[in-house]
Amino acid sequence: MTGQVEARLKELGVSIPTPAVPVANYVGFVKAGNLVFVSGQVTLKDGKIEYVGKVGQEFTVEQGKDAAKLCAINIVAQLKAATGGDLDRVKRIVKLGGFVNSTPDFAQQPEVINGASDFMVAVFGDKGRHARAAVSAGALPRGVAVEIDCVAEVE
Repeated sequence: MTGQVEARLKELGVSIPTPAVPVANYVGFVKAGNLVFVSGQVTLKDGKIEYVGKVGQEFTVEQGKDAAKLCAINIVAQLKAATGGDLDRVKRIVKLGGFVNSTPDFAQQPEVINGASDFMVAVFGDKGRHARAAVSAGALPRGVAVEIDCVAEVE
């Protein structure tokens, strides 16, 4: 039987990929009690990095939001692995930490990270509402426009 979260993803037309394998000396997530700490997820799609560049230069706010949504999809992939494939075990998205590779004068980081926040609420409903940080970064790994990490509570 398909779970509620999987059904919602299907309604949204979103396919969750296999979680990315870390490229350095870390793991995709760590479980500590009922919390899952998901490592920063970047704009990886089908094994290729998307959205390389700065928001406010190469990318608009709307494109930045799309990049943030892609990061959130990759977070959900890690959560799916952390819950043994059962996303209904996610009790709450506790916090997102959003980093936006942006120009020095760019000040719309919250609007960019809304791409991830809106996706979490669309997928998990009220359980997707979370605390958050949305900050600028002068550069991010591989030159990506957005990176987001997550803390989630699971059953």
